[in-house]
Amino acid sequence: MDDTILEMRGITKTFPGVTALEDVSLAVRRGEIHAICGENGAGKSTLMKVLSGVHPSGSYDGEILFDGKPMQFRGIRDSEANGIVIIHQELALVPYLSIAENLFLGNERRGRGGLIDWNKANAEAAELLASVGLHENPVTPVIQLGVGKQQLVEIAKALSKKVRLLILDEPTAALNDVDSAHLLGLLRQLKEQGITCIMISHKLNEITAIADSTTVIRDGRTVETLDMRADDVNQQRIIRGMVGRDIESFYPDRVSSPGEEVLRIEDWSVRHPTQERMVVEGVSVSVRAGEVVGIAGLMGAGRTELAMSVFGRSYGRDISGKLFVHGREVNARTVAEAIDNGIAYVTEDRKRYGLNLIDDVRRNVSAAALDRLARLGWVNGNEEIKVAEASRKEMNIRTPSVMAVVGKLSGGNQQKVVLSKWLFTDPDVLILDEPTRGIDVGAKYEIYTIINRLVAAGKAVIVISSELPELLGMCDRIYTLAAGRITGEKPVGEATQESLMELMTKDKELVG
Repeated sequence: MDDTILEMRGITKTFPGVTALEDVSLAVRRGEIHAICGENGAGKSTLMKVLSGVHPSGSYDGEILFDGKPMQFRGIRDSEANGIVIIHQELALVPYLSIAENLFLGNERRGRGGLIDWNKANAEAAELLASVGLHENPVTPVIQLGVGKQQLVEIAKALSKKVRLLILDEPTAALNDVDSAHLLGLLRQLKEQGITCIMISHKLNEITAIADSTTVIRDGRTVETLDMRADDVNQQRIIRGMVGRDIESFYPDRVSSPGEEVLRIEDWSVRHPTQERMVVEGVSVSVRAGEVVGIAGLMGAGRTELAMSVFGRSYGRDISGKLFVHGREVNARTVAEAIDNGIAYVTEDRKRYGLNLIDDVRRNVSAAALDRLARLGWVNGNEEIKVAEASRKEMNIRTPSVMAVVGKLSGGNQQKVVLSKWLFTDPDVLILDEPTRGIDVGAKYEIYTIINRLVAAGKAVIVISSELPELLGMCDRIYTLAAGRITGEKPVGEATQESLMELMTKDKELVG
């Protein structure tokens, strides 16, 4: 039998004014884990949408061969009927339906009279969940599951469709280290069962750990396909293919010279908005001018809850504690008051909370400080364009015009727009929550360079990140959180991934 299960030949896909893919070719061997990587906007997701029928036959040029046979998928149902299933980065689950209902949505298990046989559905669902290592009751609403478990439900759903080729778009982007490791282990199990996987990922350590082959795409074209078993293939080799050059260091050099204290949080406590439990308890943190301070913690440790509650009490209730900016106690009871007091917060979920995806770059950049552009209640449109254009150039936002719709930009460029929005408020303190989540290594380096520019100008920066190497590479000091409490503080010169993880996993009884 031919060793190749999939061939894509000369795929070209255009949108109005943009060529997303140009003469892209790809070959995937049967039963392998094949990674696809490239910078944001390189065309990776577009290529997989062509393969899965999201972009139907006729909307692109080129040829798809699956099992040696030419394929013309008119939609997702056609590709799924042939055993090709895609799991998108934004999971396509209905939150208020049960796990079983989600697994068989559109493919219901019917009994007599055409009615749904719930006993059969729940029994099959339990078997599918067990096959992916998830031991939840099938009647559990999906909204009660964490992101890691929801990802497993998506894979179980794919298995219910007799998947032969599974496509995963950034499957670990929103997962912590434990959930990521479990998911990668599951992919190895699927490989042993003969299921071929294509994985799009920006996490090069995961690609080198799990992939058999890696195809690199740059600017809508295929650069090369690498055999991951070759001696000369490593992360630097992949990066060179992605960006067309070597990145000598993942983190740009920065001389640290912290000045006076800018922000101090004292004995900060926050109760969950709907439950009778504390999510942040007795936390004290400080950050100085020209300093990058990291906050490390596992999922659920209270990192985002702390940041959002400080930023205008936009999360939680019964918030207590003191907040000082430049030594002066402030009451930032609303987001507007937080901004007025020089505090800015870049959310971890840029698409839901950070941007208006249906509006243009210009209006997104100015949104947090429109009063700076207004006279007598009217926004000066010309000034708004000037501000956005200056941000586009300074932040290297890759867009032909500031009038372009933000939702059309790549993840890395969207993140630069979010940063531009908050930098326009001219904050003294910038809190960055997962600032490089879901963006490629080249865009990450640009974000790190921007952070260095900010602290060089005397700003105080707090970075919340699930990637410990990122915190170690960018920060001056790192606080660790566990169960809503500070468990340690280390200068970066004394910190290691192991020592931070030990503090992050401290038992709640020992925290205090």
